[in-house]
Amino acid sequence: MKYCESIYQTKRWKSRVVPVGNVNVGGDNPIRIQSMTTSDTRDIEATIDQIMKLSDHGCEIARVTVQGKKEAFACEGIKSGLIQKGYTIPLVADIHFYPPAAMIVADYADKVRVNPGNFVDRRATFRVIEYNDETYASGIEKIEEKFSPLVEKCKNLKRAMRIGTNHGSLSDRIMNRYGDTPRGMVESALEFARVCRKLDYHDIIFSMKASNTVVMIEAYRLLVAEMMKLGWDYPLHLGVTEAGEGEDGRVKSSIGIGSLLLDGLGDTIRVSLTEDPWKEIDPCKRLIQSYENWKEQSFKAFEETTRDFQDHIRRSVSIKEPLHRDGSVLLKVSEEDLMKPDFFSQIGCKVQLNQPEKTLSTVDAIFIDSIPKAAEEILVKLQKIGVGILSREKSSYSFLVEPLQNCETPDVVEVNGEEENWEKLKEIDPVFILFRPKDHFVAHARRFFEWLRKENLSLSVLFSFTYDLPTDDLIIRSSSEIGALLSDGLGEGICIESKSNLEDLSSLSFSILQGCRMRTIKTEFISCPGCGRTLFDLQDVAKGIREKTEHLPGVKIAIMGCIVNGPGEMADADFGYVGSKPDMIDLYVGKTCVERNIPHSEAVEKLVDLIKAHGRWVEPEILEETTV
Repeated sequence: MKYCESIYQTKRWKSRVVPVGNVNVGGDNPIRIQSMTTSDTRDIEATIDQIMKLSDHGCEIARVTVQGKKEAFACEGIKSGLIQKGYTIPLVADIHFYPPAAMIVADYADKVRVNPGNFVDRRATFRVIEYNDETYASGIEKIEEKFSPLVEKCKNLKRAMRIGTNHGSLSDRIMNRYGDTPRGMVESALEFARVCRKLDYHDIIFSMKASNTVVMIEAYRLLVAEMMKLGWDYPLHLGVTEAGEGEDGRVKSSIGIGSLLLDGLGDTIRVSLTEDPWKEIDPCKRLIQSYENWKEQSFKAFEETTRDFQDHIRRSVSIKEPLHRDGSVLLKVSEEDLMKPDFFSQIGCKVQLNQPEKTLSTVDAIFIDSIPKAAEEILVKLQKIGVGILSREKSSYSFLVEPLQNCETPDVVEVNGEEENWEKLKEIDPVFILFRPKDHFVAHARRFFEWLRKENLSLSVLFSFTYDLPTDDLIIRSSSEIGALLSDGLGEGICIESKSNLEDLSSLSFSILQGCRMRTIKTEFISCPGCGRTLFDLQDVAKGIREKTEHLPGVKIAIMGCIVNGPGEMADADFGYVGSKPDMIDLYVGKTCVERNIPHSEAVEKLVDLIKAHGRWVEPEILEETTV
């Protein structure tokens, strides 16, 4: 579906209202905040304590895992215990694999989450299985037979339902017809929604979660496009699964959730972090506040005609020095920054002691207004390690930067959001463009790319956005705005300006590029947030694996507390560490389990051995920070 609209502000797509207990989701209601407990659901008091703490932090809807009948019956005690303590927060039951648990828990929970990939269809085997039209149709008939009783019960009891597709747990039937794709995710959800509609039940909410932000964004957009065609208006629950922890988890979540909020999509959100559940609430609040700020903005209207919700292919441009072909990071520095003794470490430059000529983790270029005469030695070092130098002063060391309105023959031109100046770009061929609007960054950028396409110009563009925000807000806002553009294939790099120190900005910029699947500069960890199914200390194990493997850029490691999303969500990972039984671990290569039932105490070393056996291990080098 092509997105074509006269745009002047972020406008929320209007969904129907679905009551979840005493909280209404959708319509004109605020975007609701959700999280999930990590306690054993059968431990009623521990689960009540976690939900109360979540509520106290601002969580509006709490979810618990319900893997069997014991957990289903425990929800009665959890719900009544919360009410006795004065907490009316709605309770959601999370169901995988076991429909009988859903039938029981619907008596007690305010909403039931079902996963269409495993509610009726058996666990995916990831084998090629031939489904002709008849056998495929019989699978859909089976869904109606097994799913209808739960729909009828939820309808009669006025319970809400989330039809929550996970990229990592699509059924063999869906994958063999649609592939492991956003289209398959959407169709998996629509099969269940059609049963609901046939029974005149409409208190449903959709989700399309994935650990790959680009897949997640595309799946939600495709779902809304299908709903528009069908005349449906069900609310959306937004989330990136297995986002991880710390800055990386917040960046990935902000890219996925923030991009969709900027599209006006989303009615309730969850930021899934491998941290204590209540730590998810703060980034949710910041994302919602960013949405409120975007919603209040209005800017020069323009017609957006070329962005395709189903096409994330990058533009074809000529990448020139000092750009990295997979996405560049520039840092704006001051004269004072350049002369600091720790300047090189501040921009992330490190050398291997046994290979002094090899430099790691450096930015691609620095941007400085004027070059101090005392900086010659520093500039020589920067050139030797491959860092480009952009300046407004032409020298043998630098690329000349000029604002477009004063441009004659510069290497790099600065472009603002005013269309009146863009015409000059037809006459020059700069190395690249620094796009530096003063405000409304995403809107101005999309308008600029509309103009570039209209004029058939394929110039490299780096986003130079300035944020005057505290660090936590900076991470959320910049990841949302820059991520929204890069995920659409717009732009070739990042130059974030802020009061944060250079090291923070370098790390954040690389995290955004990696979160948008543009450039890999560090090990990627796909780790779930944990729940009552988790079979080991997820946070502690994730930390231990990270410490042993964080020096392996290009390697993706999945850390899963249980088998629910394990093999499928690890489709995007090279190696997987999955809880199979209490204190027992299975190890995977891609989707294939290669070692089973390893004692927890031995599993991390076994994972390292597995990485070595597949030729992906390198010994960590001894590094030292370069100095001036």
